[in-house]
Amino acid sequence: MARQSQADMLEKYRQKITQSKKWRRDNFFDDTWRRMIDLYRGKHYEYLTEEDRLLVNISFSTINVIEPSVAVNNPKITVNARRPEDAPRAIITEAVINYWWRHFEVKEEFRRAVKDFLITGHGWLKCGYRYEESDHSVAAPDPNEGETPKQDTAEQDANDVEPITVVTSDRPFAERVSPFDVFVDPDATSMLDIQWIAQRIRRPLKEVKDDKKYDGAARRDCAPSSWGRFTDEWANQKRVYDRDEQYVEVWEFYDLRKNTLSVFTDGGERFLIPPRDMPYSFGHPFVMIRNHDIPDEFYPMGELEAIEPLQRELNETRSQMMNHRKRYSRKYLFKEGAFDAQGRALLQSDDDNVMVPVMSDDHLQNVIVPLPAVITPPEFYNQSQMISNDIDTISGVSEYLRGNLPQMRRTATEASMIADAANSRSADKLSVIEYAISKTALRLVQLAQQFMDAEQVARVVGKNGDPVWVTFAPDYISGDFDFEVEAGSTAPNNESFRRQQALQLVDALSPFASMGVINMGKLAAHVLQFGFGIKNPESFLNQQQPMAPADDPNAPQPPAPSGQEMAQQIDPQQIPAPTGQQAAPPMGGMGGMPDFAQLDPTVAAMLARNMRR
Repeated sequence: MARQSQADMLEKYRQKITQSKKWRRDNFFDDTWRRMIDLYRGKHYEYLTEEDRLLVNISFSTINVIEPSVAVNNPKITVNARRPEDAPRAIITEAVINYWWRHFEVKEEFRRAVKDFLITGHGWLKCGYRYEESDHSVAAPDPNEGETPKQDTAEQDANDVEPITVVTSDRPFAERVSPFDVFVDPDATSMLDIQWIAQRIRRPLKEVKDDKKYDGAARRDCAPSSWGRFTDEWANQKRVYDRDEQYVEVWEFYDLRKNTLSVFTDGGERFLIPPRDMPYSFGHPFVMIRNHDIPDEFYPMGELEAIEPLQRELNETRSQMMNHRKRYSRKYLFKEGAFDAQGRALLQSDDDNVMVPVMSDDHLQNVIVPLPAVITPPEFYNQSQMISNDIDTISGVSEYLRGNLPQMRRTATEASMIADAANSRSADKLSVIEYAISKTALRLVQLAQQFMDAEQVARVVGKNGDPVWVTFAPDYISGDFDFEVEAGSTAPNNESFRRQQALQLVDALSPFASMGVINMGKLAAHVLQFGFGIKNPESFLNQQQPMAPADDPNAPQPPAPSGQEMAQQIDPQQIPAPTGQQAAPPMGGMGGMPDFAQLDPTVAAMLARNMRR
């Protein structure tokens, strides 16, 4: 078979993207996503009319109630080694990945993807490695410092500079990608059977022409594809205000069958980057967060698609109620000429205790008569509540979760059953989000293992909860690990619930205290720390323990050595080096393991146990 030319391959890739666009257009995927975004933002009417219309944006409320329940806190990512020799490095890797998640803007980007996940049904995260340098100029050292400079060279010496290169970024990253900018092959039903995936990136034309990682001839041939960042097909058809800033569509095409990456523009005749081996060891860099899956469909449903008809019906019902109230407010029939202009103004006013002069000699019953009001059935006004209840049923967001008191009083059992049902639906979303977090964390560490070649620092929890900065080398995050997210760690903290749980734990374990199987001091410390948020619970406890006779078989055993004590009994050089690597440098030095004495005793003990194996 003849080898395919780059021109033919470029045309083939463009055809695949065109087919994907047509597939999405024919199935109204993009239109649906835009409509759901409009529901969330409160843009429920396509055009304005003379008739008053009311908008009750319960879609906004639904999303903003669900989102904090699944992705408000930083996750607690746990790292477990798949091999015994990687166990010590798993502890360091766990501290590093949790630090990265909090301080490398991963949390912010992930929450944006979760918003897409709730509204459009899916969210995208892209993982990669960012290495950036910048050139600075500093004054060159003067070899004749201390000597009197010559008059004719003083000015020249003063202008001597020496260029230096400063590394401004050397780390993995994860960023949210718009659902409108990611395209897959139309035959795919999940991320497991996609054959290719492409990302559209709109960049300023000048920026693309100056990017030296692209082919020089391809850069020179680049032409603007739009006057602004958004084209006519883009969401909500953004208006272009600055026509001086020209943009070009850059496409990153990941061919999963050939395991290659290529980069090209929408109208260029050459590849900016011709097809080459995938730069990442794990393949393509995308993580997809899926909401409500539909059988044999690639794109899932979001939270608003099912309640959209009810949202529009609620708006219509409330608008009718408002207009009815205006149409059938109080009205009067009066005899023409019985009131002058001032009298009619007083009659129409809402002021209290107003005297209205009557100019007619007829009996007042013949001068002014109230117009009978149109009685509306109560069901008309009850319909709004019925629709709201239907929305709560479909979305799983109860009146309790919205922060509303129920109109009807419920028993504690009924309220508990409603809360449990809502929690079970939130738990399903939590499991999906936690899986996406663990997959993202895995890729961030894999990127660091592949590209990081210098020492870095991370902040871990030290003694008494104080932060400790740890310098680590690439060797200490190398290994084969499993990444998991502690269940419920992304959910909001319920302080009253935590306190109740802590006190219930005391009640449950108190009968065992007299048997000597419960360490009440540690139990009290746990209650203070996790139930009431006390940072240093040991300061509240009496450290003196009564000693039992030595011959008493029921006497409590001496406490196990602390992590610091265990660490002092081992040789730091015992930590195994990665396969094919040299032994690790001494503890405390650059690139070595952290000083155990500065770590949390639990972490130190884990390190000590693993290093003894």
